[in-house]
Amino acid sequence: MYAIIKCGGKQLTVKTGDIVEVEKLDAEVGAQVTFDQVLAVGEEGAKLDVGTPLVENAKVSAKVLDIFRAKKIVVFKMKRRKGYRRTHGHRQTLCRVEIGAIER
Repeated sequence: MYAIIKCGGKQLTVKTGDIVEVEKLDAEVGAQVTFDQVLAVGEEGAKLDVGTPLVENAKVSAKVLDIFRAKKIVVFKMKRRKGYRRTHGHRQTLCRVEIGAIER
């Protein structure tokens, strides 16, 4: 069974036992979290239940494994022949979660 969930402005396809990285959640390491915004639920080779926009009474539970910071990205701005150069960096804080049960 798999589900398409909405988390942090992104849509993720998850299965039971998957380990995925999502934007930082308000939970500590080892805590259980529930994703209520389930867009679709289905099984391999079977019917896919698509919500309008969400599937009613569907939940995906997960366990927070780690909170970490992603690799640094460099934002570089430049205007040619003007002497304008700006360098800025960013590191996003992410959560690594393990998907538990998918309920309909």
